[in-house]
Amino acid sequence: MKRFAILLSVLGLLATARAAVETYHIDPVHSSVGFTARHIFTKVPGSFTTFSGTITVDRANLEQSSVEATIEVGSVNTASEKRDTHLKSPDFFDAVKFPAITFKSTAWKKTGENTFDVTGDLTIKGVAKSVVLKVSLLGFGPGMQGAYVSGWEATTTLNRLDFQVNGPAWLGKAVGDEIPVTISIEADLKK
Repeated sequence: MKRFAILLSVLGLLATARAAVETYHIDPVHSSVGFTARHIFTKVPGSFTTFSGTITVDRANLEQSSVEATIEVGSVNTASEKRDTHLKSPDFFDAVKFPAITFKSTAWKKTGENTFDVTGDLTIKGVAKSVVLKVSLLGFGPGMQGAYVSGWEATTTLNRLDFQVNGPAWLGKAVGDEIPVTISIEADLKK
């Protein structure tokens, strides 16, 4: 009988350990991936409208969490069809040859009560670089139609030249090199 009680205790601890890790799927309908690029003097906003990913969360130790995401380059949208077509061309993203931008975290460092530096490998045009996302956890809780959700925001600034998103030579310095990126994520707990 004592062995049975010990076995139940061990199984309970294993179940609790497994339950501490949760996987959330990014909800693209309630999320956004935006950026701004300087054009001469002004800042022109843009976004990617098609993306997916998962956030694996250890709520007992959020620094053990991870995130992976994929953005479809062909979904770039700057409210100008001509500009979007040019951004998809070999001059910039070369969307036919490199159809996806990917991010995979390598480390989470707690920087405040609900803030983290999330370091990861970002790959654009086949060039992988380590970048740091400044991430805020907005919360966990009930969502629509019985879903359980988490909310996140992240920012970073990328140098487009680091990823060979150069543009044509005639463009010169009309487009800024530094690209601020803002990400808002609602993610649904995987059932």
